[in-house]
Amino acid sequence: MILPIYIYGQPVLRKESEDITADYPGLEELIPNMFETLTASDGVGLAAPQIGKNIRLAVIDLDVLGEEMPEYKDFRHVYINPHIVEIDEESPTETMEEGCLSLPGIHENVTRHTRIRVQYMDKDFQQHDEWVDGYLARVMQHEFDHLDAKMFIDHLSPLRKQLIKSKLKALTQGRYRCSYRTKPVRK
Repeated sequence: MILPIYIYGQPVLRKESEDITADYPGLEELIPNMFETLTASDGVGLAAPQIGKNIRLAVIDLDVLGEEMPEYKDFRHVYINPHIVEIDEESPTETMEEGCLSLPGIHENVTRHTRIRVQYMDKDFQQHDEWVDGYLARVMQHEFDHLDAKMFIDHLSPLRKQLIKSKLKALTQGRYRCSYRTKPVRK
C-alpha cells in the first residue's frame, strides 16, 4: 500500500524517533509498504517519520543508480534502530545537491562526510556494525537525520535558510505540487 508522505511542517518530522523491537505491531506490512511508497515517489530513501511514525526505521533503495554505480545494483535495504556512531573526521567532505520527499521542490547543496560508522539491525533483527562510505554514506546520513528530528535544510547556512524561507512557508500552507501522495499540514 502506498502511504502518504508527510510534508515539512508536520510535527512528526521534528520529533526524535524511538527504537523498536521485533514485535512492533504491523512491522511485517510496514516495511514493504515503505518500499512501495518509496518506489511510487521516485525516492532513494524513506524514514518512518516521513510516513507519520516516530520509530527508528528507514528503507534505502539505490537500485535505480545501478547503471551508473554498479555497486548499487539490486541494493534494497531495511535499517531498524540505526545510529551513526562515528564519523571518520579524516575522510573528506563532499558537497552535493540534496532533495527530500518531505520538502517537494526544494533542492540545496549539503556538505557531508564521506565515511561513517553505523550500527543497525536488518529486517531479521540481526545486528550490524559497519563502516560505510561514498553515496550510501550520504543517503544514510540524510535518512538517519530524519530519525533524529533533523532535515537536510538544518545543514544549510543561515543565509541559504533565509533564501528558502518563503518556499518553506509555502509548504506549511499546502502550496506545492508533486507527483506522489502527501499529507500536508492541516490548518
